[in-house]
Amino acid sequence: MSKGVISKDEDYSQWFNDLIIKSDMAEYSPVRGCMIIKPYGYSIWEKIQAVLDKMFKETGHQNAYFPLLIPKSFFSKEASHVEGFAKECAVVTHYRLKNDGEGNIIVDEDAKLEEELIIRPTSETIIWNTYRGWIQSYRDLPILVNQWANVMRWEMRTRLFLRTSEFLWQEGHTAHATSDEAIAETEQMLDVYADFAENWMALPVVKGRKTPNERFAGALDTYCIEALMQDGKALQAGTSHFLGQNFAKAFDVKFTTKDNKQDFVWATSWGVSTRLIGALIMAHSDDAGLVLPPKLAPIQVVVVPIYKHDEELENITTFVNALTKELRAKDISIKFDKRDTHRPGAKFAEYELKGVPLRVAIGSRDMQNGTVELARRDTKTKETVNQEGLAAHIEALLEEIQANIYKKASDFRAENTTEVDTYDEFKRMLDEQPGFLSAHWDGTAETEQKIKDETKATIRCIPLNNKQEEGRCILTGKPSTQRVLFARAY
Repeated sequence: MSKGVISKDEDYSQWFNDLIIKSDMAEYSPVRGCMIIKPYGYSIWEKIQAVLDKMFKETGHQNAYFPLLIPKSFFSKEASHVEGFAKECAVVTHYRLKNDGEGNIIVDEDAKLEEELIIRPTSETIIWNTYRGWIQSYRDLPILVNQWANVMRWEMRTRLFLRTSEFLWQEGHTAHATSDEAIAETEQMLDVYADFAENWMALPVVKGRKTPNERFAGALDTYCIEALMQDGKALQAGTSHFLGQNFAKAFDVKFTTKDNKQDFVWATSWGVSTRLIGALIMAHSDDAGLVLPPKLAPIQVVVVPIYKHDEELENITTFVNALTKELRAKDISIKFDKRDTHRPGAKFAEYELKGVPLRVAIGSRDMQNGTVELARRDTKTKETVNQEGLAAHIEALLEEIQANIYKKASDFRAENTTEVDTYDEFKRMLDEQPGFLSAHWDGTAETEQKIKDETKATIRCIPLNNKQEEGRCILTGKPSTQRVLFARAY
């Protein structure tokens, strides 16, 4: 393919990597399994952060920060939690280096820590150890805290933005006086994530609950949003966990109730990560490059001048400066690419690759005619429009592009969601038309695991809006009252 990007139909995995590297979003780092997020990729993360942070604060949450290093003993206090993360933990054992006298830097064996420290894979343990000092009475509740941070989960097989040893995320950790309050918080944050995914990422999602096999380590219940990528695989785009009193009991976090009794606090945690950028790429992009929804695009509008003489450029620049002022007043980002080191055709190709939603081309003839040429990234269509009222036209067009990108993804999901009633049909569809498979399951962990072992498909969720219907498990034939959503996944 042109631009050095392979076709997604030829090699989807390589296509995904090509887009990230060629569009200047990220690159591999010297540390195995980690990535360097370059300015263009990081600017998308900054937009994600800004929107979500506002949504969190509108629902009463505050930001805080907790240490990167966690004492190893904290992990032994909640058995299922440590079991879930034990194989992924990076451990700090020493606090000093020294010169060995031969010009080599080595670990100072005399600087061994009394207790090893774990680089946080998630922060429940250190946060709940902290909450013990913050909570004494029902008057101290609820605590609604979010943290923007990096975490480390040692990965053997890594992919940029999808599965790296270090990644960026937010993790909410809340404490409540009652179970009902904590469950309401868990459901509320799932709705926040779904709202963000659909209205900002243009990504349709299924809200559901995880099976016990797929729950977060230490949770009583895990809610999730699941999205379908263009290769027919599912991607978990966000999770919200009802932790019950597990962590409060592990760290002895009690409070005095209104009835003057002692009780353990009820907890939740919830998070999304830079994996959302991977979802953004895989759900919308094509062989020509990224396709970014306008609401999250670092550059929403790019203007490319076409001119022969400096005087022509000056006239175009005067017009573009006025347009820039109008668009920025509407909170629309615009870039005027006046570089004389690149020809217009090269610039067109660059911004197509980077997924800029709308390109404006303007030359001396356009200035004479009072027109510009607009090119949409989502449909690759062009139109010539009048300069008068251009800012309002662009604003409306960006909204149309956002809606069209969502519709395309929604139509794709609908076309690739299939109800199946037999195990043979289930296996055939996984190979012939990958996507979401809605099927009956008998509710047992054994059946779930056997299907996973034989087909590599997992139960992505039990949809929250599930209709109740009588059926038979596709594997065992045992009775079932509702369908669950299966897929192969990232």
